[in-house]
Parts: sequence; structure tokens; C-alpha cells
Amino acid sequence: MTDEGKKTLDVLIPVYRPDVRLGHLLHMLNRQRQRPQKIVLMVTVEEDGEESALLTCWISESRIPVECHLLSKKDFDHGGTRNAGIGFCDSEYVLCMTQDAVPEDEFLTEELLKPFREEFCGAMDGCFAGTEILIAYGRQMPAKNCKLLERYTRSFNYPEESRVKTAEDIPKLGIKTFFASNVCALYKKELFVKQGGFPEKTIFNEDMIFAGRAVKDGYGIAYVAGARVVHSHNLSGREQFHRNFDLAVSQTEHPEVFHGIRSEGEGVKLVKKTALYLINSGNGFLLPVLFWVSACKYAGYFLGRRYQKLPGGLVRACSMNKRYWGDR
Repeated sequence: MTDEGKKTLDVLIPVYRPDVRLGHLLHMLNRQRQRPQKIVLMVTVEEDGEESALLTCWISESRIPVECHLLSKKDFDHGGTRNAGIGFCDSEYVLCMTQDAVPEDEFLTEELLKPFREEFCGAMDGCFAGTEILIAYGRQMPAKNCKLLERYTRSFNYPEESRVKTAEDIPKLGIKTFFASNVCALYKKELFVKQGGFPEKTIFNEDMIFAGRAVKDGYGIAYVAGARVVHSHNLSGREQFHRNFDLAVSQTEHPEVFHGIRSEGEGVKLVKKTALYLINSGNGFLLPVLFWVSACKYAGYFLGRRYQKLPGGLVRACSMNKRYWGDR
């Protein structure tokens, strides 16, 4: 048996067309003070079935054992692929990450494990005696090339204060109670399996669907501000439209989690706070960009919630994940 301070964890990373950030990610995992015992890569390969030479090189440089499991593009599924990967993990905890998220320092895994220890959880806002933590997710920091609007969005979604969210927070936080991200999220494997794992054959948002079910079943979700990864995107209005369309589809397909819980209010709050920030910081010239991107987000979400009433061709045109729709 390991002692309380040495809980074991493995890392799971889906991989497709990796760039240098995956190399940096593997390097930083090797530098962790609480080092993972294994890294599992679920690699989606191109039609020729070959891995990239860079990936082979990065794996060879890792002091942590790395397992590579190959799958074709047609077999990739946001929930199913991660469920399969977690099945290859032998540890008490599994850290799900994406290939473009790089730990900011050597304390990431150590920080993510803290909420699972009673003396640490009790010191976090929202954590009460008897709260059993199932998920702990980290703080996403903007990359150097991150634009101003996305930087503020990161600070809005990932604040400086840690907290635990439970079902008692739903009246106050609404849909944000269920917010968790597989960009960097640690799961207690025994409870994850008990809960049935991620939903399979889902277009997107498998992490939040699982988190919503967990909250409704009485578990806590810990946001750990001290567990930081560098991860951000500079998405255009069009890309935000497609992303929010798929997000809304995922919520519509899972009414057992999202029925009666509106998310538009959180978006309005973000727009208002961002606009105020731009004005107060002397960046009011970016207001038209903010309103354009926000309109694209809302339009995508509005149509996604009503996708069942749309023609199949229009649904595919709106979706980010066109393979999901098959012959529908």
C-alpha cells in the first residue's frame, strides 16, 4: 500500500497529428514532483497507419513508461476512446489531458491530488465534511500568443481561487456547476468506473456530461487553481460558431444532465464583464470584435439546441465534427 501522500496516477492523452506541444507536455510530466507511473497515448493514425517520427522520438526520451495504442480515425470517439484508454491504466487516479496542454511547472500532479486528501479538501471553498471528490481539474493559462479577449475569457472561466462544486451549487452557479475539462482533469478511477465512465458516441463535451452526472449523484468536483497548464486558442467567430453548435447538440442529447439548467446566462455575464474590462483597460476598440464573436457563439448555440428541427445538410454545415453525423 502507498501512503496518503503517494497516491499513484497514470496519464491518458489522445493523440492526433501532434505538434511540439506534445513533446513539451511529455517533458514536463517527467519533471513532476509526483511523477506518474505510466503515460497512455491513444494515437489516431493516418490512413498509412504510421506514427510520426517526432512522436517516436518523444516517447524514447521519456523516463516514464509510455504505452502507445493505435486506432483509426473512424474509430475515434471523445468518450469511448478515453474509456478504452482508462482501461489500460492501473493506478488509483487517472489524469486526462489533451496533447496541446503543457504543465506550467513541476507541481501539477501534486496539486491535483490534494483535493482527494481530506485535510486539503476541507480548506477549499465549497467543500464540506463528507464530500467525496471524483474529479479535480486544473487551471488553463493563456499561451504567449493568446489574444486579449481569450486571455480575459481564461481568467473568467479559470479564476485564481480554488473551490469544490456540489449539487448544492446548482441554484447559484447553474450549468457552471458541471464545468470540468479533460484538457487537464484527474479522476479517481474506482469511482469513475462505478459511474459508468464517459458517455460513448457523443459529439463533444464528454467531460461535462460525466461531471454533471457525478454531481447529481452526490459527488464533488474540485477546481484546483494551483494546478496550471498552458492551453489556449485564438478561435475565429466562425470556429466559435461551430464549437458552440456541437456543445449545444451534446447538451440536447443528454437531457438527464442538462434539462432545466440554462447556460445562456453565463454567456451574457461573460460578455458584460469582458466589455467592461475592455473599456476600463483602454481597449474599447475591441468591442466590435467581442460583439461579433459573442454573436457567433450565441447563433451556434441557438441552432445546436434545435438541431433536430434542421435539415441534415445544414446540421453538417454547422457542426465542427462532421464525421459524427454519418449518413444522418
